[in-house]
Amino acid sequence: MTQLQLHSNGWPKKQGLYDPAFEHDACGVGFVAHIKGERSRQIVDDADEMLRRMTHRGACGCEENTGDGAGILTALPYEFLEKIAKTELKASLPPRGRYGAGIVFLPTDPKEREICKKTVNEIIAEQGQSLIGWRHVPTNADAADIGPSARSREPAMEMVFVG
Repeated sequence: MTQLQLHSNGWPKKQGLYDPAFEHDACGVGFVAHIKGERSRQIVDDADEMLRRMTHRGACGCEENTGDGAGILTALPYEFLEKIAKTELKASLPPRGRYGAGIVFLPTDPKEREICKKTVNEIIAEQGQSLIGWRHVPTNADAADIGPSARSREPAMEMVFVG
């Protein structure tokens, strides 16, 4: 068995492909949940408030409105996904718990984007899953108050549905 060499700070020493110089810490993490597992808009509102109180959490850019990003992990919004699939993809989703949906950041160049989507489609098939469809995710950088440096690197965002 290989013995892991540790620095006094607890990080493993540089070895093989691992380099502790690339480690990053989450200086601010919070959790909000309903004790009985019920879905609620209040949980999202509370998580949003928690994020607003964590302005110190790191990697703020020089621009007031550009940072490292933060997010909220939620349960699948089934009603929304079912509506989107029906209206935009003209598809019915499998029963709840039998499909997946995800946001994919893609290149802004249309040709590169199609190559990436083709690769994802192939992986979905290789895994024995079925592609239900792709959906363009509408964004509005002005309404989101995204700074110039973040705006210049904003990816194309699409939602993929897999069943």
